[in-house]
Amino acid sequence: MILRFLERHEYPAERLAVTDAVSELDGASVLVTRFVDGGPLPDGSEKFEMMGDLLGRLHALPLDHAVSRSGGAAGDDPSCQGRPSQDQVAAMAFLDSVDTQVTGAGRGAFERLREQVRSVDTGDGLPEALLHGNLLHNPDHALLSDEGPVAINWEASGRGPRLADLAYLLWGAEWGDGQGVEAAVNAYRRHVELTEDEVERLEAMMHLRPLYLAAFDFRRAVTSGEQPTGGEWWWGLIDPDHIRKNAAAARVELGR
Repeated sequence: MILRFLERHEYPAERLAVTDAVSELDGASVLVTRFVDGGPLPDGSEKFEMMGDLLGRLHALPLDHAVSRSGGAAGDDPSCQGRPSQDQVAAMAFLDSVDTQVTGAGRGAFERLREQVRSVDTGDGLPEALLHGNLLHNPDHALLSDEGPVAINWEASGRGPRLADLAYLLWGAEWGDGQGVEAAVNAYRRHVELTEDEVERLEAMMHLRPLYLAAFDFRRAVTSGEQPTGGEWWWGLIDPDHIRKNAAAARVELGR
């Protein structure tokens, strides 16, 4: 089990409450962990430094038989859990489910979004590590305790291309004080040095999770009776200028 693996390596994560921590309630498995006494990470670049350090430490851990399951996808849909490529699968399913309901002005935006999802880089062939899958938002996935930052909520964790974790963090790093990318990259590099292939594919992979989120919002809008045309706020999630800017800032810090 991944939480036992993290404990063996003294990684700052939530711990199992008891030896046999899995039970069943109403037909669903329940994992009980110890309470983490902490609060949200600080705002701004300090937050992204902490998250970059958490990711770097995680990706530097040696893989063994305990890290055999695939992970890295958002994990919200039980049918699309696993490697980051499952985010692409889920996004296509979101769009396919409303295909026949999209008409008129919304059709062009729909087709453009679907083509972006269809062609997105999912990280296949890149170096692998144990991924968290969602280490961007706090306090849902990281808390600041008296001992330092602690990563929590490991539902999406498993083995996959490590760039997926870092790309998602860097995508969200420049809506703060403008120094989030620099802080995250430098903290990550204390533990892991990216390969040339990873640096080259970073910008492309930064589109993966945002496209999943945009496809989810597109489906929600259509099922609510709307016809998205490209002007809705959530299109900003896949703003190519934002992604290009963050990727360029990361490359500067990486010296590539």
